Amino acid sequence: MGKAVADAYPAARAVFAEADRALGEPLSRLCFEGPIEELTLTRNTQPALVTASAAILAALRERLPALPAPVCAAGHSLGEYSALCAAGSLDLGDAVRLCRRRGEAMQGAVPEGLGAMGAVMGVDPTTLAALCAEAAEGEIVSPANFNAPGQVVIAGHAGAVARAAELVKARGGKLIPLKVSAPFHCALMAPVREVMRRALAETAVRAPAFPVIANVDAAPVASPADVRDRLERQVDSAVEWQRSVEHMRAEGVTHVLEIGPGKVLAGLVRRTAKELETLSLSEPADLEKVSQFIGA
Repeated sequence: MGKAVADAYPAARAVFAEADRALGEPLSRLCFEGPIEELTLTRNTQPALVTASAAILAALRERLPALPAPVCAAGHSLGEYSALCAAGSLDLGDAVRLCRRRGEAMQGAVPEGLGAMGAVMGVDPTTLAALCAEAAEGEIVSPANFNAPGQVVIAGHAGAVARAAELVKARGGKLIPLKVSAPFHCALMAPVREVMRRALAETAVRAPAFPVIANVDAAPVASPADVRDRLERQVDSAVEWQRSVEHMRAEGVTHVLEIGPGKVLAGLVRRTAKELETLSLSEPADLEKVSQFIGA
């Protein structure tokens, strides 16, 4: 993950080296060489994804020094840390340390096997919220990610998610279980808020250089206090990604760069606002397409 970009661009290599220093361990080697079983541990995945995304952005800025500032930035869940790094609100070293602590706390909040998540299609959000309330039966299950029209992820106790799946099926919808290490963005993550509150209080945070749309309310953060508040609340609140994309569109965004491994978010953007042009950047060849894409 990120190796090709790091091999091609000194700026990207410098980002991985900075992350290694911040954690006091060779995160870069884990990203480049694995083993995958260790990389996919939440305590490693979270800082690794933020680092890889920051490295790709650094490579893009090296390739296009006159790259214009964006209208705004946003990141899905963990990606909010990458967006804040891009806007200069967080230093990368601080971000990877925060994400290491976040990953450890999330993994420790719920014993393995107790929680579950599932992607629901074919049920509107209001109906799904009511079905979750019916399925809870004293446990926790709730919408966790409002990803795009027709796709909402739910999270909670495994039994409650299974009961919700049956209710969704009865309504003509479908639930696809997700392979996750913990039930993120639901009330089971409440203990993580205090961990992040303390960690964020110890971290230098600056006002973003351009608006960063927060997950919890799909509104831009403007001050260090806003950043700390939204990141703390984010861990046990639903990700309002569809509303975030709609906010981008309302602000006049026409072209969207997805910076980081994978192409999932570009797909969600197109499902929400099909008129927006998207380009996913994860490999060196992708960076060569940016000038034409944005007309720079």
